[in-house]
Amino acid sequence: MSENQLNMEAQFEQLLTFLQEEEMDAFREIFLELHVYEQGQFYQSLAVDLRQRLYTYLSPKEMADMFDVIEEDTEGIEDYIQEMQPSYVADMLSEMYTDNAVDMLMQLRKGDQAKYLSLMAPEDASEIKDLLHYEDDTAGSIMATEYVAIVANQTVRSAMYLLKNEAKVAETIYYVYVVDTENHLVGVISLRDLIINEDDIMISDIMSGRVISVKVGDDQEDIAKTFRDYDFLAVPVTDYDEHLLGIVTVDDIIDVIDDEAAADYSGLAGVNVEEVSENPVKAASKRLPWLITLLFLGMSTATLISHFEALLSEASILAVFISLITGTAGNAGTQSLAVAVRRIATKEDDKHSFFHLIYSEVLTGLITGAITGLTIFIIVGLWKHNFMLGFVIGMAMLCAITVANIAGSLIPMLMDRLGFDPAVASGPFITTLSDLTSVLIYFNIASIFMSYFLHQ
Repeated sequence: MSENQLNMEAQFEQLLTFLQEEEMDAFREIFLELHVYEQGQFYQSLAVDLRQRLYTYLSPKEMADMFDVIEEDTEGIEDYIQEMQPSYVADMLSEMYTDNAVDMLMQLRKGDQAKYLSLMAPEDASEIKDLLHYEDDTAGSIMATEYVAIVANQTVRSAMYLLKNEAKVAETIYYVYVVDTENHLVGVISLRDLIINEDDIMISDIMSGRVISVKVGDDQEDIAKTFRDYDFLAVPVTDYDEHLLGIVTVDDIIDVIDDEAAADYSGLAGVNVEEVSENPVKAASKRLPWLITLLFLGMSTATLISHFEALLSEASILAVFISLITGTAGNAGTQSLAVAVRRIATKEDDKHSFFHLIYSEVLTGLITGAITGLTIFIIVGLWKHNFMLGFVIGMAMLCAITVANIAGSLIPMLMDRLGFDPAVASGPFITTLSDLTSVLIYFNIASIFMSYFLHQ
């Protein structure tokens, strides 16, 4: 454990003592010196009765600063909100950045949302209501409306005066956006440029007219790619007439990347990877639909094997290698699926990408299948002293891996073209599908060459 962690644990123990002994002044002195993230960790570690006491020690503004940092990663937001007085909640939401307040309200029931909005100042409530109307996972749903905008026909001196007055409420001031008299986004200027230029220089003379922005309806994944490509700390959001509406900041994008990664991994695994805190019954209810679906698909494989029962009775040695072929093909299909989903998530629009990916995976399947098939051909030939049997196993391995590679790349690509999340083509689904095709390939090849390897 690091020295910082040890120090933090010691502070937490001291804070807990002050809270239990109702020493408010001593508690506040130490608590408010902590980073807001550390404040949030301490808050979430408390029992309900101690959290109730904490609400009397901290102002809504102090609580808002803490929730501005932890709201996205905090489970049980609704429970925390229900512990507070409604007026306290309304004041806290008013003090939070608008996008974070919206994120918190979205976790509450519609009736509770309306209750807290009705208790807020009309101006604050109006800004939050505007953001609540945007579709989930779009720029509008994650943007902040606390930003600094200046007009092109003003001087550096007047711009700095405006910046000093609005900096306290702005989410970031590293970029200052320039608008015209009708609030159209026309440029951007950095805080550094404002500082180093003379007071009487016009903003229009030093601003950059080439400003990268996103539309209010753009998908959050596309916005994350913009941040990645340009290394932005913030990006402006406009409507379709180029009116400046808000900004998306890098901290929101980090949350988006985390959420999207969790969603993709959940799809690949066929399970919600964020269910670790759920009770077993609830977790099982979410896993069962996939498992039952895959069970029926697996029954198809069992039925197919029973169809070749006569073949197995003549050459029972074939049964030894069923799991070897299906398992290897399933692994190859899952690898291909992971690569395909990654390419879909990171590539730019390219009309040739679909065929290029399929061509690439066919070649990859042939190469890996040929090498794997040759390896198992030699092993089985030497092990069973029957190189014709080794040939059958090796050829089945080659074909099964190639088909699994094609399926692992083709299915997510088709789903992407149809507008579905390609990660839903989960690893378990591809594996089970590979089992079915591998068995079909294996026994058909064995049927063709059976008379040869039985007599060796």
